[in-house]
Amino acid sequence: MAEIHDQFDTILILDFGSQYSHLITRRCRELNVYAELMPCTQKIKDLGWKPNGVILSGSPYSVYDSDSPHVDPDVFELDVPILGICYGLQEIAWNLGGTVAKCDHREYGSARIQINKFGSDRASVDALFEGLGDEMEVWMSHGDQLAAPPPDFHIIGHTKSAPYAAIAHNAKPLYGIQFHPEVTHSPRGKEVISRFVRNICGCKTDWTMEEFVGKEIARIREICGETGRVIGAVSGGVDSTVAAKLMHEAIGDRFHAIMVDNGVLRRDEAAQVNVMLNKDLGVNLTIVDASDLFLSRLEGVEDPEQKRKIIGNTFIHVFEAEAAKLDSAEVDKGKIEWLLQGTLYPDVIESISFKGPSATIKTHHNVGGLLEDMRLKLIEPLRELFKDEVRALGRLLSIPASLVQRHPFPGPGLAIRILGPVTRAQVQILQQADAIYLEEIRAAGLYERISQAFAVLLPVRAVGVMGDRRTYEQVVALRAVQSEDFMTADWFVFPPDILRRISSRITNEIAGINRVTYDITSKPPGTVEWL
Repeated sequence: MAEIHDQFDTILILDFGSQYSHLITRRCRELNVYAELMPCTQKIKDLGWKPNGVILSGSPYSVYDSDSPHVDPDVFELDVPILGICYGLQEIAWNLGGTVAKCDHREYGSARIQINKFGSDRASVDALFEGLGDEMEVWMSHGDQLAAPPPDFHIIGHTKSAPYAAIAHNAKPLYGIQFHPEVTHSPRGKEVISRFVRNICGCKTDWTMEEFVGKEIARIREICGETGRVIGAVSGGVDSTVAAKLMHEAIGDRFHAIMVDNGVLRRDEAAQVNVMLNKDLGVNLTIVDASDLFLSRLEGVEDPEQKRKIIGNTFIHVFEAEAAKLDSAEVDKGKIEWLLQGTLYPDVIESISFKGPSATIKTHHNVGGLLEDMRLKLIEPLRELFKDEVRALGRLLSIPASLVQRHPFPGPGLAIRILGPVTRAQVQILQQADAIYLEEIRAAGLYERISQAFAVLLPVRAVGVMGDRRTYEQVVALRAVQSEDFMTADWFVFPPDILRRISSRITNEIAGINRVTYDITSKPPGTVEWL
């Protein structure tokens, strides 16, 4: 069975815990080169495929500390180009005989790197910096730096405070740079990455959704065979909608979408999804009302991780029961073997860590809430894609723009937007607040400028005054962010009059709420969702 690494040249990015690691992945993909992020502890012998090049990320650690993460030494035996960024540079030095020392002071911010010239005419530059001029503005973020390069390396760039700001091996395609080319604060950083992945690694620039869609449809058909049948978890969000349409394109009516009303959906969500998928996109759809089951299992549960796992496990139970019903009703069509999920790459990234589960930001129900003894086999065609790539794929599949641009909605639904116990009454309050919020955003023409917007019901009460009477009611927080990939996000700056109108409507139209707040936390330090 063809894997994505068999179909596209691939850059392996090894993550040492940098907040910028996912940006390296994105920059490669923006260059139409496929890249995959893995923990730095990945054993090369267990990889199962050979990358065209390797990039070592930055890190908040120091290579000489006893608990610092280190790469598998076998990476240097792969015989492919390697680029170390910041900590990655220091990791190369640490492994190959160089010296790393603490700086006199932490260097954080803009710097200018001078590009060293070589050759008898002093006019040649290394391939990594070819065509980039004599100097560049770059972004530094480090407390350590090279005190001495490893043997057989030469200096290809320096700054006033970092004499070994960029190094290269004399004979092998091994490179290290102290600055961060992946961030926008390094204006020509993407060109540096391009020199590495395109010129030095020689990667083909064929990672596009036009190329991906045909190959993925062929891969799905190979997986499912001539008779294999698939059921799919759909929520009406962009991810599950695109996944469902892609599966329908691949195997037609052998794919059956299932919409589970888990009791924590947005208002009128099930009815809207029925129209969208069944009638507009031609996808087989069954809606299962399991709201009582979900709400009973969530009763009294406050811990967000427990909510996610309960919902993930209950989803699987419901799907397996529905699959059994379909098998019994349609025995002549073959057995249902597969479960489709709309898992995306950020879900995977946020659910793994080189330090193990204890360092995970949060478990996504798509990747961390599944049963160990699940009968159905998972099929996740979007697992390697970022959100913007999924939207591009949706457009290729002729999904209407109004659906492709729809804000994400988490699998656990409103359960993770109710801080505290989940009850039917609490769900109804939040459904109303969320509906008003999104309605006003659309009316103001701001919906497509915002990446995600939603309301959160807080587990606190506040004193208020309504109609000359004292009230003691609940508080709603509003969240709206702008983001490229949901790995980082900035809060959206609303015009004050719009926030005023939203607050007025929520407090006046919804019984039980007397206070509205607006969340102005970016990611990091916060996450997009509250739980």
